[in-house]
Amino acid sequence: MKNKALLESSNAFFPTGGYYTEKLLNQTGFRVLVLNTNLYYDQNKVTENLKDPADQFTWADQVLTEAAKAKEKVYIIGHVPPGFFEKKRHKPWFKAEFNKHYVDLVQKHHDIIIGQFFGHHHTDSFRMFYSTSGSPISAMFVTPGVTPWKTTLPGVADGANNPGIRVFEYDSKTLLVKDVVTYYLNLSRANIAETRWEKEYRLTEAFRVPDASPASMHHILERIANDNCYLQKYYGFNSVNYDLAVCNEGCRIDHVCAMREVDFEAYKHCVEKEGTSSTVPGLLAVALALILGMWASHECF
Repeated sequence: MKNKALLESSNAFFPTGGYYTEKLLNQTGFRVLVLNTNLYYDQNKVTENLKDPADQFTWADQVLTEAAKAKEKVYIIGHVPPGFFEKKRHKPWFKAEFNKHYVDLVQKHHDIIIGQFFGHHHTDSFRMFYSTSGSPISAMFVTPGVTPWKTTLPGVADGANNPGIRVFEYDSKTLLVKDVVTYYLNLSRANIAETRWEKEYRLTEAFRVPDASPASMHHILERIANDNCYLQKYYGFNSVNYDLAVCNEGCRIDHVCAMREVDFEAYKHCVEKEGTSSTVPGLLAVALALILGMWASHECF
């Protein structure tokens, strides 16, 4: 079945597996790659024995290769993201082999990929991709959900979120992402007073970076990893200001490693390394987190 909203060239691929590509904003030099990542979902039993469901990886590689030859820049959009869920340790969304294929695809074509945008989590987060030398090469934005869904995943104490809407600001000439502004609906306030959407935060202001480039997102990650002020700020934004509890050391490891490492093995090593480097004894760590959390709430915002 053809999708009447798509160009004829897109309809050649859409019926195959729900993926397609088109010129972005109908401008020469810019392209959007829309992936059907439900094919890679770890709960998808239909695709579990397939190497390349609907030939999407082969197709995506060809499109990106041709885009590079045409000197095009590309946005990638999908629903289910690769990597791990930051609210549950060792919880991936992709099957392992599909996750590796995606990481390889981004590393191979990162020169022309200027943005990655995903959802599914209903949380506000991001993921970093690095070169073999450790340089940030791409950032993937995980957008919070309008639906205040409360996860049913075992082991997640409170996975709910306030409804959030995200606006990306970009350079109209280069399409590089310059800033991110998130608006939200405070459900607690709405239930007792009035429904009012308001600005939650602007990325560059909240984390003191010049833009939303991979380099800037890397700096944000390092601040979250090493500064309790930024950790608590990020943690509140993660649930769209629904869960304002103190993010303790285990929480910090879960979020930092999920953001830093999309690759399965690298994520595992990150969790082990971060856990080993935490030298503050248990009770002292909890007390310190509470003290720093109270300090952060009064001084860092």
